[in-house]
Amino acid sequence: MDVGSFETVEVTLSDHVLTITLNRPQALNSFNRAMLDEFTRLWAFAATEDDVHVIVLRANGDRAFSTGVDVKEGYQLHENPFSRTDPGAHLSPKLNHCWKPLICAVHGMVAGGALYWLNEADVIIAADDAQFFDPHVSYGLVAALEPIGLVRRIPIGEVLRMTLLGLDERMSARRALEIGFVTEVLPREQLWDRAAQLAARIAAKPPVAIQGSVRAIWESLDSTRSHALATGLSYTDIGNPISTQQVTRSEVRHDGFDVR
Repeated sequence: MDVGSFETVEVTLSDHVLTITLNRPQALNSFNRAMLDEFTRLWAFAATEDDVHVIVLRANGDRAFSTGVDVKEGYQLHENPFSRTDPGAHLSPKLNHCWKPLICAVHGMVAGGALYWLNEADVIIAADDAQFFDPHVSYGLVAALEPIGLVRRIPIGEVLRMTLLGLDERMSARRALEIGFVTEVLPREQLWDRAAQLAARIAAKPPVAIQGSVRAIWESLDSTRSHALATGLSYTDIGNPISTQQVTRSEVRHDGFDVR
């Protein structure tokens, strides 16, 4: 299936896995206006295309997954501050109502605006050379949107340390694993294969069950516990009659247990 042509990313769709590869290594895979627009298109496509069961996001180049906004090229902001949109409105899958699971496979520098993707990822795996940091305050910029998203994923003390130290400290892949930010750390040469393996296993499961589970869990974050539990039943009532027809229970198999 043709998913269209893109300037800033490479995109393939195979065996129900949509693989998006950031492809601006000369700019450390920073995002510009073109990339923002292309991700808006990608999330809309992924959200409505039934052939997409899972998404993998990775990056070309040796030095960085992404360093956030392209500070040299930038992107145009509306003159009226009340008409401006945050880059997350383009880069974040859940804000774009895409409930297909997202696996992020990160390496090298993962900085600033790169957190827009990670903050809404469902699974994050990292190469052992990954380094996470937020440089905003070092440049005299308020760090608000990215850490607000991040505080839903990791302890607030870790978010504040990253935010306040700026360029003076980087979180290692090992530390990211210790605090649950990433779920796995691998040698760099194994990163993409492992992401593909995880994606294939998820893509083989009933897609409505997967998509409904992702949506139920993420939307519960905007509710109190009691309200989330009360409404959680509606997700099963909607999804189970469809998803149970997508699988023959007696034929369910697994490829073996992974021990982390």
